[in-house]
Amino acid sequence: MKILIDGTPIKSNPSGVGLHLLNLIHWLYLLQNTNELNFDYEMAISYQPGLKNWFKGKLIYPDSINSYPNLYSLPIPVRAVNPLLLYAPSLFSTLFESKLGSPNIIHGTNYLVYPLKKSLKVLNIYDLAFLKYPKYVNSVVKEYEKIVRKCLTWTDLIVTSSESVKHDIAKYLDFDPDKIHVTPLASRYDDQYLNKIDIALLASSFPNYSFSKPYLLFVSTIEPRKNINALITAFNLLKQKYKIDHDLVLIGQKGWHYEPIFEAIANSPYQQYIYHLDYLSDELVAMFYAKADVMVYPSHYEGFGLPILEAMIFNAPVVTSNVSSMPEVAGDAALLIDPTEPEQLAESILKVISDRKFRNELITKGQARAKSFSWEKTALATIEGYKKVLR
Repeated sequence: MKILIDGTPIKSNPSGVGLHLLNLIHWLYLLQNTNELNFDYEMAISYQPGLKNWFKGKLIYPDSINSYPNLYSLPIPVRAVNPLLLYAPSLFSTLFESKLGSPNIIHGTNYLVYPLKKSLKVLNIYDLAFLKYPKYVNSVVKEYEKIVRKCLTWTDLIVTSSESVKHDIAKYLDFDPDKIHVTPLASRYDDQYLNKIDIALLASSFPNYSFSKPYLLFVSTIEPRKNINALITAFNLLKQKYKIDHDLVLIGQKGWHYEPIFEAIANSPYQQYIYHLDYLSDELVAMFYAKADVMVYPSHYEGFGLPILEAMIFNAPVVTSNVSSMPEVAGDAALLIDPTEPEQLAESILKVISDRKFRNELITKGQARAKSFSWEKTALATIEGYKKVLR
């Protein structure tokens, strides 16, 4: 049984989809030929080069997957894939099937899967923000709908990361829920990670923040869907009404339509207490989680919400939204709020930072909750999906 996984979304600094793929590939490789699975398979990886490398004739695989056996690539750049899927899908089977080793199952990992005639097709859909909340996504993501709907005409099984998104897919894409399989994700960190880094040394050598005050933490891309403006409003209320001594630290790269967020920071009477630290290494992000008084994740919509788990691993209590997948991930180990109510968000943050007993209860529950997720479990759930599509 040959299973081909599309590794094209993997980049040099993986996050989101790339992080999922790296860990999935790692565990699927380790689990090959495991007798207990009663499922013998051989894993292979496909990867499409960018336009520049394709013009140069360089089919270069990222270092993170280059050491795996069975690597394949189509003789086209990644930029040509979407137009071919939309307007000439038959070319994939007539011209390219043999180039990919004729797998039994092809697993498309980023909203598209190639229409190979001799392969069963599995498609990863991480969320439906482009359909449910188009105002929160950029023009590139808005194009996903065309590709996804085309791919669904030949898809045998959809894989997604939460029951919430499964429900959305069945509703908005009118796809049979029996052919939608949930494989929850996991954190890039494990519970032993803090033993591998020196937090005191990292903090003392980090030039962009002094750690002289307690702080509220947000970690994710800086974009409208993450509801950062509501967090800034809540922070202003906490400073004004309750005189909290905290800073607000925002860690994440600028995404789409970030300008209003930085306008809100500039207009805040407490802007000197708000810090945007952009992209940081895994070690530095772990340090900020571990030293935070509370991690606040008030997103409007998530397919999963990995920062929730990451914070729990490092004993940061969590305040997050009560919508989409976030209650699934958090369980009873976080304080859930209505993301459209900044005052409720402020009151919830205040409860966590002022009630030490309640804060410690959240931390204890968070530790247990985080341990219930792992990338091995993600891989095993994915294998169950492969078994399902073969029945």
